[in-house]
Amino acid sequence: MCIIQLQLGDIIECDLTYEEDNSNIVPICMPVEILYEDDCYLIVNKPAVIPIHPSFDHYTDSLSNGVRFYFDQIGLQKKIRPVNRLDKDTSGLVVFAKNEYIQECLVKQMKSKEFVKKYIAIVNGHLAQTSGTICAPIARKENSIIERCVSPNGDASITHFKVTHSNHEKNFDVVECLLETGRTHQIRVHFAHINHSLLGDTLYGCSSPLIHRQALHSNYISFIHPITKKLVEYQIALPKDMLFGLQ
Repeated sequence: MCIIQLQLGDIIECDLTYEEDNSNIVPICMPVEILYEDDCYLIVNKPAVIPIHPSFDHYTDSLSNGVRFYFDQIGLQKKIRPVNRLDKDTSGLVVFAKNEYIQECLVKQMKSKEFVKKYIAIVNGHLAQTSGTICAPIARKENSIIERCVSPNGDASITHFKVTHSNHEKNFDVVECLLETGRTHQIRVHFAHINHSLLGDTLYGCSSPLIHRQALHSNYISFIHPITKKLVEYQIALPKDMLFGLQ
C-alpha cells in the first residue's frame, strides 16, 4: 500500500468516469421528459401509470428502461440510480444520479431533511383545517406486501399540508403536501386515515369519475447541489389529468 502525505492546499481529484455494468436494466426506446441535466444527475418528469423500477410485470416498460436507453445514446455506461421514489400511478419529478457519489450525497440530504419534496394531492371532501400536520406512524398492513396503514408500531411519519383550492360543487380540496418523512404511500395513507382519501385511490379509498388513478403529483424538489454546494430547485406544473382541480 502506498501512503501519500498530503499538505495544506493540495488538490485531490477523483475520476468518476469509470464504466459500470448496467445490464440488469433492458434499454427501451420510450419518451423520457428530461427537465434538467448536468454531469451529476437528471431531473425527469415521470408520467402516471409507469413504474420507476422494472419488475416481473413491468420488465421492459419502466422509467428506468427509458433512462438506460438514454444513457446508451449519450455514451454513459452507468448503473440506473433513481434517488427519490414515486408510486407507479403518481406523476412528477424524479432524480436520477449519474454516479454513486452523487446518489450518496442526495440520500444523505434526505436523511438530514435538506432534500425537500412537495406534492399536490386532490382529496375527497373538505378538510376541517386549511393547513396543518398529520403525524401518524405508518407500518406495513398485516398479510399484505403492498398496503400500509397507520399503526402505533409503525415508523414515525409526518406530512404537512395546506389547502390551495376547494371545489364545493364536486366536493374536493386541492392540497399542497410537504413531506418531513418519506414512508411508502405516506400521503395516501395519511389522508385516508383522516377520512379524506385521494381521488381515484382505489387502494385506500375508491374510484372517481374525475381521474383514473390516485390524484397525486410530485411538483417540487430542492436540495444542495453536491458539487456546486448551491441550493437548486425544480418545479413542474400539474399534468393534464389533474388540471380539473384548478377549475
